[in-house]
Amino acid sequence: MIVTTGNDVAGRQVVAYLGIVRGIVVRSQNIAQGFIGGLKQIVGGNISEYESVCEAARLDAYNRMVQHALQIGADAVIGMRYDATEYTQGATEVLAYGTAVRLG
Repeated sequence: MIVTTGNDVAGRQVVAYLGIVRGIVVRSQNIAQGFIGGLKQIVGGNISEYESVCEAARLDAYNRMVQHALQIGADAVIGMRYDATEYTQGATEVLAYGTAVRLG
């Protein structure tokens, strides 16, 4: 599956637009990540415990988006983007979305 943030795929022609595809995941850190991350907030700097939660959420959302595209017969996803929203305190929604297309 080709996934790009661009609006086309180099060397390929878009022959059909299949619609928007998305992958959504809501994540929170576990108790240990929250505790260690909270302590690191006091000191400042990069908080790797939170970073790993965010990266896992992005990967899951991306994979769900790709699965959605495959289900509708897409060859590629163009215009791919991420969005994140704090769902509740300590839980974040991550959305991966784009336009599913067939290529010629």
